[in-house]
Amino acid sequence: MSDAAGQPKAWGGVFREPTDARVEAFSESVSFDRRLADDDIDGSIAHARMLATCGLMTVQEADQVAQVLEEIRGEIRAGRFEFTAAKEDIHLHIESALTARLGDTGRKLHTARSRNDQVATDLRLHCRRAIDRLDAGLAELQRSFLGFAEREQDLVIPGYTHLRRAQPVLAAHQLLAWCEKLQRDRDRLADCRRRTNVLPLGSGALAGTSLPIDRDHVRDSLGFDAVASNSLDAASDRDFACELAFVAALTGVHLSQWAEEWIIYSTHEFGFLQLPEGFCTGSSIMPQKINPDVLELVRGKSARLIGNLQALLVLLKGLPTAYNRDLQEDKEQIFDSIDTLEAVLGVAAPLVAGTRFDRERLAATIVGGHLDATSLMEGLISQGVPQRTAHEIVGKLVRRAMTRGVALADLADQEISQDYAGWNAALRGALGPSRAVERMQSFGSTAPAAVADQIAVWRRRLGVASA
Repeated sequence: MSDAAGQPKAWGGVFREPTDARVEAFSESVSFDRRLADDDIDGSIAHARMLATCGLMTVQEADQVAQVLEEIRGEIRAGRFEFTAAKEDIHLHIESALTARLGDTGRKLHTARSRNDQVATDLRLHCRRAIDRLDAGLAELQRSFLGFAEREQDLVIPGYTHLRRAQPVLAAHQLLAWCEKLQRDRDRLADCRRRTNVLPLGSGALAGTSLPIDRDHVRDSLGFDAVASNSLDAASDRDFACELAFVAALTGVHLSQWAEEWIIYSTHEFGFLQLPEGFCTGSSIMPQKINPDVLELVRGKSARLIGNLQALLVLLKGLPTAYNRDLQEDKEQIFDSIDTLEAVLGVAAPLVAGTRFDRERLAATIVGGHLDATSLMEGLISQGVPQRTAHEIVGKLVRRAMTRGVALADLADQEISQDYAGWNAALRGALGPSRAVERMQSFGSTAPAAVADQIAVWRRRLGVASA
């Protein structure tokens, strides 16, 4: 049935009127869910093979379905497949094309499944593949940080808290800190993948099916780890999408922190880093400008990732049990989070690989800020001075050095003795940024030996061959 108001309904037995054209335009999702085509076809082929093993379709029919679905896949990839809002989603497009070519054999494919469990399966397959790609991208970024750290193992730089100079650290130590953050992101991705890799297909619309199906057959065919155990929950569960959006958002926050730090470090005022010019842009009016636009966009795109997570959570918060059409709105958010994070990772790794520290600038500035004050305090503690007392003594010495505009190491023994009568030659060994770094002993510290050990650990974890 059709007229000028719209097209026939895909499943029109109960309807006497066609879908209004305005509703078609409002409710279509194929404009964005067409990217699920491969996942929908993979799931449909596995479903058809299962129906054949259960006697709900012949093996010959399943073979025909699989063959035609592969033809449709090829047409979609080649851009020869026609999409229309009248067939609202990718699932209907593929099934309609299949039925047009195979008739009743194609009509059998939807046996013992609903679009509810079908789309839930497709989205899980899509997210699973995305998780694997994102993990690979994060690993590549870790390798870039590791390579940078190896090149700068001997370089001492100022460490900051409150964006004020605090203690000296090895540049490699600071670079490896990003490897740690990214590893937590990868660990969260792996955990998310475990909950994503659960098969909902076979749950039907909400209650399951009375037909004799084998869900484990589909699980094995599609590489899922488990089968969803509650049909009501399975078709509507989007926790996995929220988890992936959260991991993407937190990863984006980490990358935004990195971008902010390097934007600061590469300013003329700091001058610690030299960014690769291929990852910078100029000004339309100021000829001298070399702007860190890529890093600024990395920082900015974290807002999209955070917003997508919030949108998904708000989408779900008012939904009753089982499937509701609201869930159509989950895809654009999770697709955008995946696309955005992949794009960021695509530029982050080569940017890190092409960045260098300005050693001359750092050598000229590392002596400022009395970064060895904590080292001197701990030297006093090692000679039996209580921590609070040692803190006060060194504070007075810092004030004396600040007044004179010199480093702690530039204070003469006689001057220091005015504030601490127990001053001795051994304590002078605590002064100087490089010595402060070398005196570190705790596990996980910035001590050269500890950093070298961590580089070796990361080499093994990331599968990087020895230099």
